[in-house]
Amino acid sequence: MTLPPSVFLIEVCPRDGLQNEREIVPAGKKVAFVEALAEAGLHEIEVTSFVSPKWVPQLADAAEVFGKLKRREGVVYSALVPNVKGMERAIASGVRKVAVFTAATETFCKKNINMTFAESLQAFLPVVAEAKKNGIAVRGYLSTAFGCPYEGNVPPTQAAIAARRLADLGCDELSIGDTIGVAAPPGVEALLGLLKFPKDRTALHFHDTHGTAVANAFTAAQMGFSRFDSSAGGFGGCPYAPGAAGNVATEDLVYAFEKAGVKTGVDFPKLASASRAIGEALHKRPPSKALAALGPMLPNTETNLK
Repeated sequence: MTLPPSVFLIEVCPRDGLQNEREIVPAGKKVAFVEALAEAGLHEIEVTSFVSPKWVPQLADAAEVFGKLKRREGVVYSALVPNVKGMERAIASGVRKVAVFTAATETFCKKNINMTFAESLQAFLPVVAEAKKNGIAVRGYLSTAFGCPYEGNVPPTQAAIAARRLADLGCDELSIGDTIGVAAPPGVEALLGLLKFPKDRTALHFHDTHGTAVANAFTAAQMGFSRFDSSAGGFGGCPYAPGAAGNVATEDLVYAFEKAGVKTGVDFPKLASASRAIGEALHKRPPSKALAALGPMLPNTETNLK
């Protein structure tokens, strides 16, 4: 097994995790959570989303969270933006990296953002232009790259073409998502072998619905991909993907890669503390398998997220 000496984890729980929870976490607790994740060694954190509170009330406090956040040097604090209005709010909040999002299947696009795939690309053109004008980096999310809850299996060629068209908007980075967690290593290998985008600017976004997320990440790592989205504690899911489990837990990737000799730069006890604390705020036990197994052996250093 040939693995890279290190991998880079992009922490998405504050946005992708919390937006899927019924419980609305107060802004102060979100800020403390993000700061705890940075303290644990996560160098890129997707903090929130500047979407309409009507659609995602869990993240209605995006500007407040960014306004209260004490930013740590060397850490990228990003946000999801759906349109120009969201972009303007992000710029006003001092965001230096944003993400736009579409999907590899038409049905999911329509269910998720009420547009066709082509319409979504057109809608993102002014967003990307505004980002470039302000020196802001842009990430492009491609959901349902391996499977769709409405259309079933997604052929690798279809996803690869969609990724190329998304990249052509001017994205600095792509995140290729297994939104419903149906991918297995052979399918990951098939799609990644077709991507025509720099590996060091491509992240993989796996969900763990069928318990294959860590294996998928290792497959990608063996192919030279070293950037992975993950969610502290394993919180998350997708409101437009029935039955989808949460993103792969950051703890599970840290444990697996570190055991394989691959450095993550993440302090596991500090990460576990942050995950347990946000779990308390949500009144839920974190789904992470590694956290469940190692948690009892760790000191009780939970962050008080007031």
